[in-house]
Amino acid sequence: MDWKKYIGETEKNIGVLSKEIPETVKGFGQMGKAAKADGALSEKTKEFIALGIAISTRCDSCIGFHVRSLVRLKATREEMCEALAMATYMGGGPSYAFSAKALEAYDEFST
Repeated sequence: MDWKKYIGETEKNIGVLSKEIPETVKGFGQMGKAAKADGALSEKTKEFIALGIAISTRCDSCIGFHVRSLVRLKATREEMCEALAMATYMGGGPSYAFSAKALEAYDEFST
């Protein structure tokens, strides 16, 4: 998968939908801002949690968005692999396959 292209297309599609449901989008954006704010947990830690959930729910676009955020937050490949090991442990075979996708996305977004 070309992750950069896939996420670009997803953002375009979300943009179209956003024009139709602006109040929902506004609320979702506010919720995301509040959830990601540094507090007892750093934004980076919260993004790793989100990535684990994205893997367990098998959401490709979620994986792409959260991996891209983790690259922005300077997550190392070693940190990524440890998080993917936990996601695989908790989710079994399907999470193993989606963890591999997440690592592919990490490698692409890191270049």
